[in-house]
Amino acid sequence: MTARDNDRDWWPPARMVQSPNQDDRPPGEAPELLVVHAISLPPGEFGGGHVADLFQNRLDPKGHPYFAGIADLRVSAHVLIDREGHATQFVPFSRRAWHAGPSRWQGRERCNDFSIGIELEGTDEDPFTPVQYAELARLIGWLRERWPGIAPDALAGHSDIAPGRKTDPGPCFDWARLQRELHEAMA
Repeated sequence: MTARDNDRDWWPPARMVQSPNQDDRPPGEAPELLVVHAISLPPGEFGGGHVADLFQNRLDPKGHPYFAGIADLRVSAHVLIDREGHATQFVPFSRRAWHAGPSRWQGRERCNDFSIGIELEGTDEDPFTPVQYAELARLIGWLRERWPGIAPDALAGHSDIAPGRKTDPGPCFDWARLQRELHEAMA
């Protein structure tokens, strides 16, 4: 079976770049939650491919002073949407990406087991781009069609599932705008 054989595992518009930071979901677990994150590397800078390098364990610790402290992290997300709306997928949706860390949602621990992690290139302090909202809404609609366990209210920020530890996607993320985009995408 090739990586694109399962029409639920890979989002067709995304560029596919496999991350080693993934594993099998626990038996009986399937995606039930979508988690929105924000990332930029170095912090506050966009572009450059450093997020993909981090997710592939190839981040050069000498490439920027900030990288020395994170180059050994083993993290990933299912999808990254950059500032221009281009998507890169690192982990098949049926597998567990290492995006949430210690987390809890509706009384359940270990959100990586049952969630899909979507990173937006951004920061807590900067507005996200219109094309990022449009692409995120398109991806969410596609996922909900293919994974029936993802309820309409099963959408959270990283800060919602790891309060006190994480702040992303931050106060500049416009949840109301995302809901409008989702409504328009469904119309």
